[in-house]
Amino acid sequence: MTTQELLQKAKGAKTAMALASTETKNKALSAMADALERHQAEILAANQLDLDAARGTISSVMLDRLALNPDRIAGMAKGIREVVELPDPAGAVLNRVERPSGIVVEKTAVPMGVIAIIYESRPNVTSDAAALALKAGSACVLRGGKEAHRSAAAIVAALKEGLSAAGLPEDALQLVEDTTRASSNELMTATGYVDLLIPRGGAGLIRACVDNATVPVIETGTGICHIYVDRAADQEMALNIVENAKCSRPSVCNAAEVCLVDRAVAGEFLPKLRERLVDRRTAQGAIPVELRLDQAAAQIISGTHAGPEDFDTEFLDYVLAVKVVDGVDAAVAHIAAHSTGHSDAIVTADEEAAKRFLAQVDSAAVYWNASTRFTDGGEFGLGCEMGISTQKLHARGPMGLAE
Repeated sequence: MTTQELLQKAKGAKTAMALASTETKNKALSAMADALERHQAEILAANQLDLDAARGTISSVMLDRLALNPDRIAGMAKGIREVVELPDPAGAVLNRVERPSGIVVEKTAVPMGVIAIIYESRPNVTSDAAALALKAGSACVLRGGKEAHRSAAAIVAALKEGLSAAGLPEDALQLVEDTTRASSNELMTATGYVDLLIPRGGAGLIRACVDNATVPVIETGTGICHIYVDRAADQEMALNIVENAKCSRPSVCNAAEVCLVDRAVAGEFLPKLRERLVDRRTAQGAIPVELRLDQAAAQIISGTHAGPEDFDTEFLDYVLAVKVVDGVDAAVAHIAAHSTGHSDAIVTADEEAAKRFLAQVDSAAVYWNASTRFTDGGEFGLGCEMGISTQKLHARGPMGLAE
């Protein structure tokens, strides 16, 4: 089926979705979650074909991003069930004013219509995006990456079964079959069919959508996320936070890419950082982190000398750029110059330093003594998420159901 035909089917289903009751949508979502678990074997078999085809062409970190297992499928189902429990935003009265003339003015939330999502090789995005769009009363058109297409197709087949079980049109959920650049361009310019486009992926994808789309776009951001270790930091806490932010899942957008260290403690902290991220991980048989060091850091510990692009790169790998700075104001200035506005953190026991950092860092999520990995719809209590918006118009931060 062509992309144009899919768009026509989605447009034809949007009225039924807009009129669907909360009870019906929740019934569909529950059936979708059940269907994911019921069809686990088929989904895992399709995912294995994707993994086999991708092996040798993408890194091991990206293979992990592509991989599904029973726990991850259970997590996808859990995310859908969490959306069931959230209040339905469609039809909510946001504001009500009675004017002296007797007119009553109500501002009411209405569904977008058709939401298109272009995303890369994370199969779980398929179910997350579908659940949020459908609960919000919109039809959904998904365009995933070619590496994950078999997985996405198996997931969508299960989700459609759930939609049908609740009496909602299967056409409300579409997966684009064409994984070439042409289909992305079609979605970007599908005026009259797509009411909102959300790109979720790397910098190239997002920039292409922002530059070329003629339909409304919400920009989700690449994540050059920073951890600043202040002179007043609990250093054991800082090591735990940096390791979590860098190593728990380096292929995701909320993983830390840069560690800034206050010059006052750099001589003490940086050897501990190298021991934790390089020596200890090597001894444990884990993948060590490659430390890319600015000139000051390289005088204290060994590592790779940082190149001119290393503080402006989303590595999505076991690589961490490290820079020594002269206190919180210098850290803030560095972040202002290099951050993508996603997630940045300070580790400190100094409340005034923390407040200054929180007030001045202009990112979607700013943390005090916490990992950037918390930038996530589930962690924020939003259920699953559509992406992390780094812009300021409409949504900012994790885009959950209300957004």
